[in-house]
Amino acid sequence: MTREYRTQELAEAAGIPVRTLRFYRERKLLPPPRREGRIAWYDDQHLARLRTIAALLERGHTLGGIAELTAAFEKGRDVGQLGELLGIGWTDETPVRLSPEALADYFEGEVTPENLAAALDLGYLAPDGEEIVHVSRRLLDVSSALVREGVPLAAVLETGRRVREHADTLAALFTELISAHIGEEAVGRLRPLAKHVVEAELTMAMDRLHQSRHPGPPRTPQPPQASQPPQTPSS
Repeated sequence: MTREYRTQELAEAAGIPVRTLRFYRERKLLPPPRREGRIAWYDDQHLARLRTIAALLERGHTLGGIAELTAAFEKGRDVGQLGELLGIGWTDETPVRLSPEALADYFEGEVTPENLAAALDLGYLAPDGEEIVHVSRRLLDVSSALVREGVPLAAVLETGRRVREHADTLAALFTELISAHIGEEAVGRLRPLAKHVVEAELTMAMDRLHQSRHPGPPRTPQPPQASQPPQTPSS
């Protein structure tokens, strides 16, 4: 059951002064509370938003940037515009809309403000009204599968950040190759070819790495068996 908070209670739960809470409301960083006469009632989604804001501020984001992102989604921008805001660009990935509770079910016990801020930083997640958009069904499924296997979500996200750096380098490599020999207009059309090359090379690289770390025992040549003398039939 969703808990509701008065203004003072919400501020205390979030660890901020009431004036800061009101400032966030004025900047439209929080959705409007439910009104009951003159009393404003907030709920757990407001508390989660405040914790996200705090985590983003700790990572160096400005209130202006947070407000721009929040306003964009509350105006109903589509996922393509979401990608532009988060620096993702056009993508073939299938986005997923989740409630905060559904996101918590994917990563039970791992949806901390720090991990949420890291996912927002990477562009994996973005708030959209009362929901959360994950920009890639495949990344969501892989991330949750790794967490279920016992990998901490913080480590998954850090690895995602490092993979992003290598992916940017690969994207630039293929874009330059195609642009130089065919033309920049062919980049989108030939992008699947680059994807196949990367998948094949990654698979073979992981095989080589596994073999180098787990070499099989050397095969010992077997000496030829000595011929057996013929058996004399017993009388």
